[in-house]
Amino acid sequence: MEISYWIFVFSILFLFLAPGSSSIDNFHQPFPIVEPDPGHTKLRLSREGLEAISRITTPISAVAVIGPYRSGKSFLLNQLLSLSCDEGFGVGHMRDTKTKGIWVWGTPLEMDIGGVRTSVFFLDTEGFESVGKSNVYDDRIFALATVMSSVLIYNLPETIREADISRLSFAVELAEEFYGRFALLPCAELKGQDIAFEPAKLLWLIQRDFLQGKSVKEMVDEALRHVPNTGGDKNIDQVNQIRDSLAVMGDNSTAFSLPQPHLMRTKLCELKDADLDPMYVKKRDQLKELVASIISPKVVQGKHLNGKEFVAFLEQILDALNKGEIPSTGSLVEVFNKGILERCLKLYNGRMSKLGLPMPEQSLQDAHERSREEAMNAFDEQHFGRQHAKKSAEQLDEEMKEAYKNVLMANEYQSTRLCEELYTRCEDTMDQLQVLRLPSMAKFNAGFQKCNESFDLECVGPSKVNYEQRMMKMMGKGRSLFIKEYNQRLFNWLVAFSLVMVVVGRFIIKFILVEMAAWVLFIFLETYTRMFWSAESLYYNAVWHVIVATWETIVYSPILDLDRWAIPIACMIALGILYCRCYLGRRKHGSSWLLPLYNNHQKNGSNRARSD
Repeated sequence: MEISYWIFVFSILFLFLAPGSSSIDNFHQPFPIVEPDPGHTKLRLSREGLEAISRITTPISAVAVIGPYRSGKSFLLNQLLSLSCDEGFGVGHMRDTKTKGIWVWGTPLEMDIGGVRTSVFFLDTEGFESVGKSNVYDDRIFALATVMSSVLIYNLPETIREADISRLSFAVELAEEFYGRFALLPCAELKGQDIAFEPAKLLWLIQRDFLQGKSVKEMVDEALRHVPNTGGDKNIDQVNQIRDSLAVMGDNSTAFSLPQPHLMRTKLCELKDADLDPMYVKKRDQLKELVASIISPKVVQGKHLNGKEFVAFLEQILDALNKGEIPSTGSLVEVFNKGILERCLKLYNGRMSKLGLPMPEQSLQDAHERSREEAMNAFDEQHFGRQHAKKSAEQLDEEMKEAYKNVLMANEYQSTRLCEELYTRCEDTMDQLQVLRLPSMAKFNAGFQKCNESFDLECVGPSKVNYEQRMMKMMGKGRSLFIKEYNQRLFNWLVAFSLVMVVVGRFIIKFILVEMAAWVLFIFLETYTRMFWSAESLYYNAVWHVIVATWETIVYSPILDLDRWAIPIACMIALGILYCRCYLGRRKHGSSWLLPLYNNHQKNGSNRARSD
């Protein structure tokens, strides 16, 4: 009963203290930073390892050891850190269930590298080809360790196998993609340039029991040498392609051999340095010096990473690796190029949005080509990789094409809207010209030309051709209708004009010559033309052309538009005539008026009142 009570108390205390127990007090131990999911196909981050890294404020460097399962990677890391198996990374059966994913030693080594204080972490990775795992999982571990590390130690027992070379080619392909621009730029040009990543140094570490014969460098060179293929075997071609991809490492790789520390490999954790093979101890110390000489801070986009930045970088890599079912160089590069692609697409859209729509199709095409070239140049300057980045470049090009299609649609809409507005305006103008009070061919032609010129100048874009055809039909129809009615309306106006002038000459100005000329014009129009000219031949007669020319000169000219000013001029003339007849006539004849007035006195002089 008492035992149950204490179990209950400790359970309650654990529940209360659990939320605050997440912080790590002792970092002098290994922590997992990347673990496999339950299906052992994808990777996920571990809080303990990230906390150990994110607390570092100085630039970070990482030394990762990769290699086959049970090849002595953990023991090698303990030797590099000068740690025993009890306090360092677990070895062999001591870490059966924990040696999954990638582990980090929680306490970094502090080093001064090129005047930069650097925190160096050591990473232990899960071995290849263990039972219950897929090759996809091994490739993810290898790729992640390759991109994370500043020094990549490829730990191989005895010799180099073809499978080891094939697996490494994937990591080197990543290096070539991510670090391609670094290798292409001359040293003098590196200053001020944004470099994607500083490539990791590859260290071939061959552990073998014999040191006679070929050196490890000769062994690596021989393993990477082209295989003769006189028969054109496709499989051999593929093997040689793998070797070509590894050749790009060039001076960025080195090789080192390390003898076995002791014949009793299962007892290594119990042995002191004095019990180990002296040759091994000597080579181990040389290996420490070699690793220390090639370590450099991790560089991303030309910047050293501190702990938090390294963790963010790791999250981005892991997201890229887990993106597809099978990790590929392309999937990694796509994730890192995604932000650059979006910025370049934004640059393109910004340039295109500044265009004043609508505009001619060729001008829009030229603007698209300039904006596209600018965006592609920006992508070429910033992107990660050289080969698989082509896919991101193709994606950028496709997205710019889609954006250009939207711009084309917007340009067509704005063009249709503008041309429709101009077409409607011209249509209204033509309707107004059809109903002129005083028909004038000169005024119609002037309005016709002005409307046509304004439409041709202002209507732009893809809809212009269609609306030009509509304009030609509409204006041609309007011109034909105007010409058809023009002669008849002019004839009626001349008849009406002759009658008006008869009244004016007879009763207003009382000038017989004006009245006679008006009667002659009226008789000519109403009798002579009908007797001697047909309705059709009248309009082709030379006399009629003279009459038309005289009418056009009077009605419309650049100085005077009689159709607009006819009524005001007629009113002014009428007022002038009334003034002359009334006011000036009164001054000349005393108080007499233009019209007779009744008088109170009769001719016989009687004063008889006027009768109603």
